[in-house]
Amino acid sequence: MAKFLMPLSLLLLLMSFAAMSEGQLGFGFYSQTCPSAESIVRSVVSDAVRASANAAAVLLRLHFHDCYVDGCDGSILIDNGPRSEKLAFGHQGVGGFEIIERAKQAVEAECPGVVSCADIVAMAARDAIVLANGPEYEVETGRRDGRVSEISHADDLPDVGDSVQVLKDKFAQKGMTDKDLVLLSAAHTIGTTACFFMTKRLYNFSPGGSGSDPDISPALLPELKSQCPPNGDVSTRLAIDRGSQQSFDIHILQNIRNGFAVLASDARLNDDASTRAVMDSYFSPLTPIFGPSFQDDFVNSMVRMGQIGVKSGSQGEIRRVCSSFNSR
Repeated sequence: MAKFLMPLSLLLLLMSFAAMSEGQLGFGFYSQTCPSAESIVRSVVSDAVRASANAAAVLLRLHFHDCYVDGCDGSILIDNGPRSEKLAFGHQGVGGFEIIERAKQAVEAECPGVVSCADIVAMAARDAIVLANGPEYEVETGRRDGRVSEISHADDLPDVGDSVQVLKDKFAQKGMTDKDLVLLSAAHTIGTTACFFMTKRLYNFSPGGSGSDPDISPALLPELKSQCPPNGDVSTRLAIDRGSQQSFDIHILQNIRNGFAVLASDARLNDDASTRAVMDSYFSPLTPIFGPSFQDDFVNSMVRMGQIGVKSGSQGEIRRVCSSFNSR
């Protein structure tokens, strides 16, 4: 009996499809295995945002912090004692873990062992943006959950006190551009920060350990100092996007350009010609006609961020509980 020989071109094509299924994300990844996954997550996020307006910003920040350390693999969700990544200094103030766990429980009840916690984090961030009047977009899914969560891996997180060059370098190490830095910083258009992150900028900014950041507008400085007085409660919350903290919009970039940035890292975007040019591009008189579109560009940066270091195919695992590795 003659043997069937597969043409080389067909073999290569099938191999490429196999590689895609093993190592890439895709839209509608759960369309067959758990078609209700996205609607379930959306429902949980909607309930959370109705209960607390700040939940949208919390979920968006959680996605960034997860992706920046060991890739978008849910490593920040793990509770494994003093080694837990979530305990890192750079993750201070990050929350939303209980929302993700509720979404996971609801998805597990419908489709056990199918949807990763990493994908739920990505979907929840997308839904949070929409609920804050931001742009709608599809989330690529197919991420697997990582099997490592180490506090030391979060040592190089971007910090509010970093210079713009340090911020640019940290983003570049993750394959992100200067434009991504500006746009993901613009996520500060929603949410609050704590006075803890303001003390140095308001009272100890100079090399000698005194004075305020000279880039703070004189019209803003007294307001910030009244909200975060010396020796005051460092847990006091204040809006990051002064005047528009509940709505996702470009107002944050206007504030940064005009000296009304609350966070030092946002203000530093004005210190560099490259990042300043990105911000300026959204305020040209011709921008409404010829672009660029801030919302479209933000979505593109979110999608790029969501691809950092993803695990897919046979890598990682699908956790049963987001805060714990599966027992082996």
